[in-house]
Amino acid sequence: MVNLELYKVFHSVAKCGSLTRAAQELYISQPAVSQAIKQLESQLGVTLFNRTHKGMELSSAGGKLIAKKVEDALRLIEDAENSITELKTTAAGCIRIGATDSIFSHLIADKLAEYNERFPAVKLELISSTSLETVSQLKEGRLDVAFMNMPMEDAEVKLITMVSLLNDIFIAGKKFSKLQGKKISLIELQDLPLLMIEQNTVHRRELSEFAHKHGVDLSPDIEVANWDFMVKLAVKGMGVGCVPREYCQKQLLSGELFEVQTNPSLPARSVGLFLAKNVPAQYALKQFIELFK
Repeated sequence: MVNLELYKVFHSVAKCGSLTRAAQELYISQPAVSQAIKQLESQLGVTLFNRTHKGMELSSAGGKLIAKKVEDALRLIEDAENSITELKTTAAGCIRIGATDSIFSHLIADKLAEYNERFPAVKLELISSTSLETVSQLKEGRLDVAFMNMPMEDAEVKLITMVSLLNDIFIAGKKFSKLQGKKISLIELQDLPLLMIEQNTVHRRELSEFAHKHGVDLSPDIEVANWDFMVKLAVKGMGVGCVPREYCQKQLLSGELFEVQTNPSLPARSVGLFLAKNVPAQYALKQFIELFK
């Protein structure tokens, strides 16, 4: 088996022409250098150096034959190590990011732009789906990082940091202005035309569980696939929607929508940044994660 350290000592002695100077260069003792040379000579079955009063000279039948090849080999190894170091300290390659359309547009768009400005060599591949679909993609290795609605209880993924709070509220447009300024019960909501996100989502599951705890079954008159469409329907007077306040701030400020106050109010949720467990993160991904901590 090749002992790389012995060849490093050989190369240093050949370059320095002295056991003492080689020991100083390698930060080891002179006897250790001498022993390493003897061990390598024993393994190869040749004399590598001629010991003279001037120091150590490469032997014609041994040292001179391998000196250049050893130097080239050590340089190749150094280049390989430098490549690994560069990989660990240079942002390059591609990061596959999973999230819902709303999380991309309302919560992390600014951070994506900031990262792109800092690390333009890194390609950001944005893959949109529901949080429940996203967790499957993360576990299967089709994503490097995911932003998902919480709680997300899955032993195969790990929460790195919370990104944002989401405050679910009921909203309505001018058609339902009689509700503005009033506080209604969850039971009263049952009598209103409700707009709700589709069933295979964390939000819908959490909303249903919350309502059931209060003895109420909230069923939608219209079920939609994304928040932006729900907000548009609410503005048009199609019904009372349930949406995170963070996703309809513009319409609330403009007066197109108002918050329908309920008793009790809905609990806050959060969005987290997740990685697959036991999968190492390269430098580019580590830098991306740091933006959200």
